[in-house]
Amino acid sequence: MVDWASKYVPPTSHPHVLEVGSGNGTLLLALVDAGFDASKLAGVDYSPDAVKLAQMIASTRNGELVSFSVCDFLTEVPPPPSKTTDAWDLILDKGTYDAIALGEKDADGRSPASGYPVRVSNLLKENGFFLITSCNFTEEELKKNFITLETGLKYHSRINHPTISFGGKSGSVYATVAFQKI
Repeated sequence: MVDWASKYVPPTSHPHVLEVGSGNGTLLLALVDAGFDASKLAGVDYSPDAVKLAQMIASTRNGELVSFSVCDFLTEVPPPPSKTTDAWDLILDKGTYDAIALGEKDADGRSPASGYPVRVSNLLKENGFFLITSCNFTEEELKKNFITLETGLKYHSRINHPTISFGGKSGSVYATVAFQKI
């Protein structure tokens, strides 16, 4: 994900980057190591303990300026990236959508993940990117879920992962897909 971000949203463009479900913060700290401005990086997680851990890890490295905060992404608005904009250049997800999709369905049978694609799109700048890694959804399923009239997202690219073969079929354990807001 770091290599993809460095190529398509390079640190020299000074992007504002949000990671949804940042956990211990290592992805954002890897971006700092790749030259991204720590003060323009933010991670949100619903777990106060995960946020506390990320803050502790960041304080021992060059990432002390990375912002980590507690936020339930489905019901709360993450802190804006700056005083001059409330939209992000890049939003990252490495498994949060998967975890949300495993939640209990509502009375109408909808997964809690059903509102996630629009939520992501609403937080992206025009021409901004959303990069997601999933182990529960295939690339085609991610495209179906995120490329809608409501999101305004289009397929941009993918990250190739090693493939496995079983029963005459080949595939990857992970799918990492990038979308761009039009």
